[in-house]
Amino acid sequence: MIIRQRLAVGLCALFAALAVGGLPPTQAYADGADERPVPQVELVLDASGSMRARDIDGGSRMAAAKQAFNEVLDATPDEVELGIRTLGANYPGGDRKTGCKDTERLYPVGSLDRTEAKTAVATLQPTGWTPIGPALLKSADDFTSGAGAKRIVLISDGEDTCQPLDPCEVAREIAAKGIGLTIDTLGLVADAKTREQLSCIADATGGTYTAVHHKNQLSDKVGQLVDRAADPVTTPVAVDGAAQCADAPQLKAGLYTDREKFGEHRFYRVDVEPGQELRASVSVAADRAVNQDYGVLLRALTTHGREIVRGQEAGDGRTDVLSTGLRYPNPERDDDTDETRAESVCLQVSHSFSAPASVKTTPGLPVELTVDLVDGPDQASDVAAFGLGNGWWLLAALVVVGFLAGVIWGWLSRWRVAVWRTN
Repeated sequence: MIIRQRLAVGLCALFAALAVGGLPPTQAYADGADERPVPQVELVLDASGSMRARDIDGGSRMAAAKQAFNEVLDATPDEVELGIRTLGANYPGGDRKTGCKDTERLYPVGSLDRTEAKTAVATLQPTGWTPIGPALLKSADDFTSGAGAKRIVLISDGEDTCQPLDPCEVAREIAAKGIGLTIDTLGLVADAKTREQLSCIADATGGTYTAVHHKNQLSDKVGQLVDRAADPVTTPVAVDGAAQCADAPQLKAGLYTDREKFGEHRFYRVDVEPGQELRASVSVAADRAVNQDYGVLLRALTTHGREIVRGQEAGDGRTDVLSTGLRYPNPERDDDTDETRAESVCLQVSHSFSAPASVKTTPGLPVELTVDLVDGPDQASDVAAFGLGNGWWLLAALVVVGFLAGVIWGWLSRWRVAVWRTN
């Protein structure tokens, strides 16, 4: 038994070492990392009347927000362009129509003048309504064009008071524009309805929601979100898939985003050179309530509609994102005919999500598509048949090791039996 266990451990260690040694090096998606786009962040602060409540460490919610802003402004990285927008800060009256327009750009998104920004925040007083939806619409237009990360940090203590303009629907519309804007939300001593609304806003754009009950917690979280914008990320490129392969957009290696309606198929095209391997993956997110039991399908097709390979995954209501992927190698040609040219491969994305009757189906669900083109294996048919990639040598090594281990084990067993019979 002991010898058997040691052999098993040895084989596992050998397998792990060979597997790690066979992994290909990670490839970067973009060159010129030294010239990174400038990240941009806008802090959106709820300055409605409810921010006067004194339930955060003995002080008012507005005082906690001001302290957090001052600390964050001091610590904002130089490479981050930062702006500030308020909602409910100016109109104290009871006219709903006027109150729902009360959102102001307090400090424009750009190079940070800390003294000027702090002075602007110091003048704020809790005043009016809570127009979250209108503020988000205005905030999305505050960012300058560019490929850098864009992030809104929304701090609020209550529900939007400007229905029927649903902030969740506004967030989905912003995400559907494909501008790469993420909304993170922080709820100050929020009740259940406020938590639900702020979580929905964040989920719609791939952001996060955090409940806040203390001043230090608020300062730390806002600082983390601002710093996160400065971290190097791959910004997805918005793309509009077609209803058929012939009209599909041409994609290169990279990360792409799209929106797919319920019951819709989206097509994209990728040129795969001889000797290259196409690796593609897709994720579809349920950014709203959906019915249980659903799936995601990614297919690689020829331009004539013949399926080459597929990837699929299913869920049952316990996950918000489904992902699947595929690999297709285009083998090298031995002749010099036109067969040496690139092969146009169509990628079809479809899903079986469905929504209850009370849920809006537009815009479509968020789709994130990753495309990569790498040097293919020497024998491309191996991958198509078994999915082993460059691992044939690993399989052969394991077969040899297994054979030798069996021979040694058999010899040891016979030797032990012979010794036992002799004694």
